[in-house]
Amino acid sequence: MTKFAFVFPGQGSQSRGMMNSYAEFTAVKDTFTEASDVLKQDLWQLVAEGSDADLSATVNTQPVMLTAGVAVYRAWLSQNGPKPAIMAGHSLAEYTALVAAGALKFADALPLVRYRAECMQNAVPEGEGGIAAILGLDDEGVRAACLEGAQGEVLEAVNYNSPGQVVIAGHRSAVQRGIELAKAKGAKRAIMLPMSVPSHCQLLKGAAEQLREYLKNIPMVVPEIPVIQNADVTSFNDAAAIKDALVRQLYMPVRWVETIQAFGKLGVTHNVECAPGKVLAGLNKRIDSNQQALAINDGETLKAVLATLR
Repeated sequence: MTKFAFVFPGQGSQSRGMMNSYAEFTAVKDTFTEASDVLKQDLWQLVAEGSDADLSATVNTQPVMLTAGVAVYRAWLSQNGPKPAIMAGHSLAEYTALVAAGALKFADALPLVRYRAECMQNAVPEGEGGIAAILGLDDEGVRAACLEGAQGEVLEAVNYNSPGQVVIAGHRSAVQRGIELAKAKGAKRAIMLPMSVPSHCQLLKGAAEQLREYLKNIPMVVPEIPVIQNADVTSFNDAAAIKDALVRQLYMPVRWVETIQAFGKLGVTHNVECAPGKVLAGLNKRIDSNQQALAINDGETLKAVLATLR
C-alpha cells in the first residue's frame, strides 16, 4: 500500500527562472500574486529576472522559497493530487510545511519568515560567522572536529543532511579550524559555503528570542496533516509546542537523517520533494533506500508524480 510524505526545500534551492516551468498552473501564479501583495514586492519578477545577489539575500530567499513551496503544493491540489500522510520541511521550509498542513496562514507566514530572516542576518556581524559542508566523515568525527576546533568560540554540527554529509557553523575562524580538523580526521571534502549567516548554532540564540516575541502574536492551529519538526523529530498537536519548536530550530541542528528515518518507521513508501530543485530527493535516497524519493521540480514531474501516487 502506498503511503507518501511531502518534504519542502529551504534556502539554497533557489535559482533564477525556477518557476518558469510551472506557468501552466494558475495556482502557482496566483500564489505569487498573493505573496507579492502581502509583502509589497514583486516576487514573481524577482524569481524570473532578479540577480543572483538579490535572490540569495536572506530577506528575499526565505519568502521566495516559502512561496515557491506553497505554490507547487497548491498546484498539486489543483490537479486533484491526494494529500500526503505526513510532511516535513528542511530548515526554513518547516514554515512551508506548516502552511501546507493548515497550521499557519500563508498571509501570516510571509512577513514572519521575512522577520526571521532579518533577525538571522542581524544576529552575527558580517564576516564573523561561517558555515561549511563536511563530506565523507561520520557524525561522530564531525562532532569531534567541532569540539576540538571551537577553542572557546562557537562551532557546532548544524545540519545532519545525509550519512556522510554534515554542515557545521559558528564563528568563522572556528569553522576554518573545523574544516582542517575534519580533513585530518578523514573527510573527503570540507568546504566553506557562501552564506554569511551561521544558521542553527548558538550564535542565533538572540535572534531566536526575538522570533519568540514575534510568534506570540501569530495565530497558529493544530495541523490537519502531521509535520515532523527539525529540532525534535516530532510532530506536535499543540500550537504553543509548534511555536516553541520553531524558536529552538534557529539554534538547534536540522536532524534531517532522523526525519526521513522517522517516515520509514511510520510506513512511508514514497517521499516527494515539493518545490523547484532535487536537493532533498538526492539526500533522501541516501538516507533510506526503502522509500522511493521523488521530486516535483517542474510541471512535467508534477504530472508524473501524480500518476505514480494516484
